[in-house]
Amino acid sequence: MSQTWRLIPPFAAPGHLQMALDQWLFQQCAKGEHPAVLRFYTWSPAAISLGKNQQRWPQHWQKLTWNQQPVELVRRPSGGRAVLHQGDLTYMLVVNNQSGNRRQAYRALCEFLIQGWQTLGVSLHFGGAGRGYMEQPNCFAIATDADLVLTDGTKLIGSAQAWQGATVLQHGSIRLQPDSELYLQVFGEEANVGQPITAQHLPQSKIIQSLTQAAEDCFQMQLRNQPLSDLEWKAINASIDSSLAGS
Repeated sequence: MSQTWRLIPPFAAPGHLQMALDQWLFQQCAKGEHPAVLRFYTWSPAAISLGKNQQRWPQHWQKLTWNQQPVELVRRPSGGRAVLHQGDLTYMLVVNNQSGNRRQAYRALCEFLIQGWQTLGVSLHFGGAGRGYMEQPNCFAIATDADLVLTDGTKLIGSAQAWQGATVLQHGSIRLQPDSELYLQVFGEEANVGQPITAQHLPQSKIIQSLTQAAEDCFQMQLRNQPLSDLEWKAINASIDSSLAGS
């Protein structure tokens, strides 16, 4: 019999809430109190997430606005560099009993992304070694061997991990249609999302459907759609602290 994972329906929410939820699910799984879980989500308002150990970022990020709202600055429970969350789709999964080293884990856990996008007609492969990555504040400036790129080398998905024993949290940003002006304000360069994605204008619902099916196939499990309960939301909200990078 195949195992069952939880699938949390997608929703948009502020970055600090999305990160609190990821962290809470990670902790619950690590304690053996929650099954493996997959979810997709978006960020509202726009936000910049910093890697857990990222120490440097431009000071003007704390004063950015978009659509007349402040761009929220939050810190992820995972590593990596800064990601602008606007015009993107984020995936997140937590699994237990993950074997191998981090590189092997990335290869195993990213396979559903490769297969799901292949079903949509988009070919992806892993990036390179990513020299100079630590000197870059921008996650999407360089593709490492944990990231997925298009055939022309454009980075489509940047992923990061956190570990507790054999439990791993992996989440990543799928860059679809970022606002060019906001991206330029944040990183001082134009966003290149690659022709295959821009040309197709794939709806998020279709992307999520394809990736969800690919996850079931790759991990040989069944997903059970289960929204968060009121009791779970209460615990998640209680776990939120002042984790804003600027506080």
